[in-house]
Amino acid sequence: MSANPRAGRWLATGAAGMLGQDVLAALKDAGIEAAGLRRADLDITDPAAVRAAVEGVAVVVNCAAWTDVDGAETAEEAATAVNGTGVRVLAGACADAGARLLHVSTDYVLPGNATQPYAEDAETGPVNAYGRSKLVGEQAVAELLPQDGYIVRTAWLYGEHGANFVATMLKLAAQRDTLDVVDDQHGQPTWSYALARHLVGLGLAALAGTAPAGVYHGTASGRTTWMGLAREAYRLGGLDPERIRPTTSEAFVRPAVRPAFSVLGHDRWSAAGMEPPADWQAQLAEAIIRPAFTELLKFPSKS
Repeated sequence: MSANPRAGRWLATGAAGMLGQDVLAALKDAGIEAAGLRRADLDITDPAAVRAAVEGVAVVVNCAAWTDVDGAETAEEAATAVNGTGVRVLAGACADAGARLLHVSTDYVLPGNATQPYAEDAETGPVNAYGRSKLVGEQAVAELLPQDGYIVRTAWLYGEHGANFVATMLKLAAQRDTLDVVDDQHGQPTWSYALARHLVGLGLAALAGTAPAGVYHGTASGRTTWMGLAREAYRLGGLDPERIRPTTSEAFVRPAVRPAFSVLGHDRWSAAGMEPPADWQAQLAEAIIRPAFTELLKFPSKS
């Protein structure tokens, strides 16, 4: 291992996605040499291509995934090919190359019926096909990279790149006087760039030998509901939060069941010598002054 953890080359897969783009930005901000591969550049289910991509890399941040939660209900085999088999291929290549793997997973591997935050070692139990496909990937990382595999679960992601709940709510503000938003699902809205910064920090700690392998929860701290998130976004954007009205999940039936409780605990970050992620409101306040959101709100950027 290099005496300088930043000297090793990093690779981000799924680099065209919302999180993948932020990971590359966070790596650049940290002064770390990195390459980004989009889905068109690398099929993670192709062993030969993956081995070639990972060769000489110190850390791989895997953001490549099947993310269509509802679509997975009728295409579970296809979702598992990416989220499970593809992750196994990537983990095996990292094991052969001596690379650390930071694999981004999801709260959907958990049953969502708790009343207190899920610990990192909580029993899994997916309630939908997407969650089952992601659990297969987690199991592959744990099996093939017991010392060099890092599973980082996240949830309720929003950011500047691509479609997401916060952007949708702000766009709809110009189209509707009021919006009905679900108020019976509890989770932790997480800014994708804040997660990217934590991934970079975790990778550096892994290279330095100070972060134990295993599961970490990469969600924001605190908790709220989708309605709470929408109201806070409106408040921060200078809009009337009361335009957001509460409703229940029954009003928005989806093909895939959503966990009712997606609040995760963050105890393991201290084992890596890192602070846990910031509170969701602090993350949102930092994110919403970014140009992608200020353009939707038409209020002056503070960045």
